[in-house]
This record gives sequence, C-alpha cells and structure tokens, in this order.
Amino acid sequence: MSIHIYNTLTRKVDPFVTIEPGVVRMYVCGVTPYDDAHVGHAMSAIVFDVIRRYLEYRGYQVRHIVNFTDVDDKVIARAEQLGRDALQLSGQLADEFLAQLAALNVQPATAYPRVTQTIPEIVAFIAGLIANGHAYAAEGDVYFRVASDANYGKLSGRSLGEMLSGTRFEVDPRKESPADFALWKAARPGEPAWPSPWGPGRPGWHIECSAMSVKHLGEQIDIHGGGNDLIFPHHENEIAQSEGLTGKPFARYWVHNGMLQLVNPQTREVEKMSKSLGNVVTVANFLEQYDPDVFRLIVLGSYYRNPLTYNAEIAADNARKHERLLSALRPAVGDSASGPAVETLTQAVEHARASFTQAMDNDFNSAGAVAALFEVVRATNTARDAGVGGQPFAAAQATFKELAGVLGLRLNLDRHGKGQDSAPFIELLIEMRAELRKAKQFALADLVRSRLADLGVTLEDSPQGTRFKL
Repeated sequence: MSIHIYNTLTRKVDPFVTIEPGVVRMYVCGVTPYDDAHVGHAMSAIVFDVIRRYLEYRGYQVRHIVNFTDVDDKVIARAEQLGRDALQLSGQLADEFLAQLAALNVQPATAYPRVTQTIPEIVAFIAGLIANGHAYAAEGDVYFRVASDANYGKLSGRSLGEMLSGTRFEVDPRKESPADFALWKAARPGEPAWPSPWGPGRPGWHIECSAMSVKHLGEQIDIHGGGNDLIFPHHENEIAQSEGLTGKPFARYWVHNGMLQLVNPQTREVEKMSKSLGNVVTVANFLEQYDPDVFRLIVLGSYYRNPLTYNAEIAADNARKHERLLSALRPAVGDSASGPAVETLTQAVEHARASFTQAMDNDFNSAGAVAALFEVVRATNTARDAGVGGQPFAAAQATFKELAGVLGLRLNLDRHGKGQDSAPFIELLIEMRAELRKAKQFALADLVRSRLADLGVTLEDSPQGTRFKL
C-alpha cells in the first residue's frame, strides 16, 4: 500500500507522489520566539517530526525546513515590555526552543532559517512581485495586490467577495483593496529595520515563508505544513505570493495539525492557554515533571488533524502508558527458543508490524501505530512469562525498538540514571536474593527487595522466575 495524505488544498485524502522520485521537500512554519515555548508549539513540532521519520522509514530522503519568525510585531512589543533588544530576545528564545526540541527527540531540521538571515532574498522576492504587477509600493510600504490572483482563496475555500464581507481588515487609504496585505513595512522609530528600494523597513509576516521556502527548497515543494490556524490568511497568502512570482504550483500537499486544547479537570471545559488564567504549560515545565516520551505519547495518541486535549490527568495517564511500553524491554527470564509460545510471539510481532505500516500509510494514523506497539508489548510480556528467550525473544524486542523509533520514542530505561547499564547488577542482586530465600534468610532477602525499591526498582515474582521493572 502506498502512503495517502489528507490534503487541505484538495479537501480529500490523496496518494502521495513526490515531485522528484524518492525525495520529499517539506517546509513547516515554525514559531515566533517572543516568549517561552509552550506545549502547543511542541505538539506541532512532534507531529511533523513523526511525519518526517515515517517518510524516511519508507525510504524517502526528506529535506525538512522549519523557520523562525525572529522579527515581528509580537517580538518587538515583548522586547519593549522587557526593556531588551528585540533581535537578542528572539535569538535567545529560538535557541532555547531548539534545545527543548532536542530534549523531546525531535530530529534537527535540514535548516532553520530566520527572517533576519533572509532579508536580501525577501527584498528580491518583493521586487519580482512588483515587476510582474502582483504588488505595489505605497509610501514606504509594499502590498500584495490580491485582485491580481484569480485563484486567491483556493486553500481556505473562500472567495475574495466572501473575505471582504466576512473579515475585518485594517483600514488603510493607501491600499487598493482592504484585502491587500503587507509585503514590506516602512520603518518605525525604535524598531529593527533594513534597507530596501522602498526605504528602510522590515518584511511583512507572509512573505518570509515564501522566500525561505524558495531559497532552501526551490520553487516547488511536496509538503507545506503548519497549524490549521495558519490556513487563512498566512498560507493562503503564501500561495498567492509564491505562485504570483514563479507561475508554478507552490506546494502539492498542504498538511495542517489541529490545535492543543487545555481542559479544566474540574469543569471539563476547554480553556485557552493564557498567562492571565495562569494555565500556560511551557515545554520546560513539562520536561521537569515527565520523561519526554510521555508528551510524545500524548501527541501520538490523537489524530494529528484533530484538536489535542491536554491536562494533568492526561499527562499522568500517558506516563502510565509509557511505563507499560518500557515493560517490553525487560530481559527474558527463560531460554526457550522453540515451541508454540515462540510461534505465537513471532506471529503477533509480524501482525503488529503490518498493522503499524497500514496505520501510518493511512494519513499518518499514529494512534493506530501506537496500538500496534502495544500488541508487541502484550506478546512480548506473555512470551517472557512462558519462558521464551534467546533469539526469538531478542528479535521481538528489536522489532519493538525499531517501530518505536519510527515514532521518535526513545523508551530509555536509563532516564533516571538506572537502566540497561544497571541491568546486570540488578540481575545479580536478584540471584543473590533467590539464594538467600533458598537458605531461608528471608530478612536479608526482604532487605534486598526493599533497598531496590528505594532505588526505583520493583521486583515481580512469578513461577518463571523474578523480573524487575524500573
């Protein structure tokens, strides 16, 4: 089965066919770094990290570009509030977010371009739009002439007439139409500015992504991604700009993730994350409390196009799911390499792999893929209890690690400083405890168990032997 993706542009699930065989050009709108990154930012990054990982798993070479809007009205306003330099603030916050993405096991993009590093390309892009009649200058500002694009609105599904009647536009007598949008903004006192043919100023919001995409990926790309709040006007305007300059279709597939929603555990009502409500959950806050895999599980458990519900209960529930996944990595306690239990394990793992691929091929159904992982967990733990070991057990665990890795799950048993490196020592203590029990030195045996528990190691006794869980 080939990969199929829901395409916002066509409003249906389309077969995935790239411009260049075997190569995926993917541009994803990144963050505007004006404050600490929150879990909503991390959610979108993980969604597209999983998409990239799966495409690479299926053999594609992925060129993945994620931008930073490091100069913007929000950045400037926040810097003024803090009494800081705007570009220093956005640079620091961007670097902090990259470190947090690394902690969340998000693969580094091919490049992370920033607006401030792309000014010459943006100016040249705008000049090209003016030259072919798609844009015009007005007292130091430059606007895109929306009426020049006969297909404007094709992404959002709204006609220009509907937009003019249903959208509030800033009144500006210099604009030919209220729907025309800024490509270049004339400099204001105290704001960062760069030279241009129209006077000093800075780029508008939409033009930056078009220029960065063309610079790093060429005039046409396979996937353009971002949150569904960007469909209009940001992505609509990107299409108009890019196709207005090149005369070519900009992106084949438009992929949009849903937004993260906070749910009040008392009222069960959806709340907007805001500082005034005191409910902002930053990435740093989350990582102080949970293993990074836990947040990834929260994201993976929901269809990426739907809203993602989040609260402390959901985080705790996924922490328990994480522990369940880790249980599949516990060592075998037997050494049986043949027989019905081995055949059952092998068949279950093969079925899980097929289910995993089928789910991900169907518009990156990560919830279905996680369900396949839990199939392997059940099969592996059942086989361990039945005394299966050796190569069949090792092969099942290897498949489990492989599929988990495709989803970006580290499943690191060593996350608290006690892990696979400690396993031989824990196993030695378990053997000592068994010998103590045989010698009826139960007090010392219980002491071993108690001290291991203090270190976060739980022992589970069964007819097949004793196993441990971190």
